[in-house]
Amino acid sequence: MCVDRAVRNACTRWGGVVLVIAALWCAPAGAQKNPVTNPVADNPAAIKEGLSLFRANCSPCHGINARGGGRGPDLTSGRWNHGSADADLFLTITQGVTGTEMPAANFEDSEIWTIIAYLRSLAPPKSTAPVGDRAVGEAIFQGKGCPSCHMVKGRGGLLGPDLSRVGAGRSAAYITDSIRFPDKDLSTGMIDPNSHFGPARVWDTVTVITATGEKIVGVARNEDTFSIQLMDRRQNLHLLSKKDLQKVNHERKSMMPAYAEDMLNATDLENLVAYLQNLRGD
Repeated sequence: MCVDRAVRNACTRWGGVVLVIAALWCAPAGAQKNPVTNPVADNPAAIKEGLSLFRANCSPCHGINARGGGRGPDLTSGRWNHGSADADLFLTITQGVTGTEMPAANFEDSEIWTIIAYLRSLAPPKSTAPVGDRAVGEAIFQGKGCPSCHMVKGRGGLLGPDLSRVGAGRSAAYITDSIRFPDKDLSTGMIDPNSHFGPARVWDTVTVITATGEKIVGVARNEDTFSIQLMDRRQNLHLLSKKDLQKVNHERKSMMPAYAEDMLNATDLENLVAYLQNLRGD
């Protein structure tokens, strides 16, 4: 009886260790964790497959060429907000990102590595990294009155997009075009209407004519078949039923002015872009 009790006590104390050893002993010989580096990096066939998978599954949010869409950031800049190593990108895709609209993806491991290979192929040369003085750029941002329309870190207006994370979501080239030619990429805000994320915002100018002939110009904060919520230039919100309107016209142009060379020289533009590229929601 004493021997039996001793054996039972030993099993109680060491049972957990025994189970762990047994699990390791019984694990298949070939079992291992996912590789920490991409096994198909720079493989042309893998990049081609990744392109196909990306366009079929990821482009509704990130854009057809991965340059950003209505819901997802630009993935061509080579700057990754949640880790830049291959293993980090693998986890971002497989597990999603908590607190964002990035869901966990249901891909085979081999498919994920081809997508990562494709995304790596889009990264610009390091020599094209943005230049400029971010501190000077912030002063330009303030001096040009940008906060009257754009929110940054909880401060600013609501008429234009919130720029608190613009550096994480958009490339320097995209930001430059948005400043020089704000009408250029309005349509890229559209996404697949069947997406579970719902319709994306498009920052175009909307003009409505009410039943009394009043003209209201602004940006649609929300719109469906029966109603529209419009924010005017003074940032007043109008909740309107379409049956009471004579006309609703989407002009496909931005309310933001185009900052040509005479309004913003090349040096000031570089500084402004440097500031905006550093807005990453930290």
